[in-house]
Amino acid sequence: MSAAPMLILASASPRRRELLAQLGVNFTVVTAAVTEHEDPATDPRIMVAHNAALKADWVAARHPEALVLGADTTVFLEGAALNKPADAVEARAMLRRLSGRTHTVFTGLALRRVCDGLRIDEGESSEVTFKSFGDEVIEAYLGRVHTLDKAGGYGIQDQADLIVERYAGSLSNIIGLPLETTKQILTRCGLLP
Repeated sequence: MSAAPMLILASASPRRRELLAQLGVNFTVVTAAVTEHEDPATDPRIMVAHNAALKADWVAARHPEALVLGADTTVFLEGAALNKPADAVEARAMLRRLSGRTHTVFTGLALRRVCDGLRIDEGESSEVTFKSFGDEVIEAYLGRVHTLDKAGGYGIQDQADLIVERYAGSLSNIIGLPLETTKQILTRCGLLP
């Protein structure tokens, strides 16, 4: 019986590491040294697919025998992507825009293996509806949650009761790695039974 192929997660996100670990697969983490495309005017599905592929391709070129999983997530509202906020001022502005509204969370997934030319690209979307809230709730939220590394300036897994009314679709997608889709991809590649 041959050994399972090595899996590398091409992501610096601690949330993606935690989610991937839930699938019970062994993996290592290699962060891709790439500049992600983050133009808010770009179609978010195209942007996250591009960034996921960019990360996976960069790491796969350096580890040609490994299966490399890249992922990228963004929040989309009214034709514009809300990526990671640059600072607390931008995080506040994003939360104000999202208050009382429904937005879409897109994640792009890219799996690569250079040695045999394996290329799989998938995407997932979920909807999140925020409660209506004012600056007091925003300040309370920002006081409890580190938001600068999260698309849209929030994490649904952190203090959601303050800001989230409901969601539809994959919760793990909203966090940053759609587990159902990831499991299907890894099963197709023989990493999971």
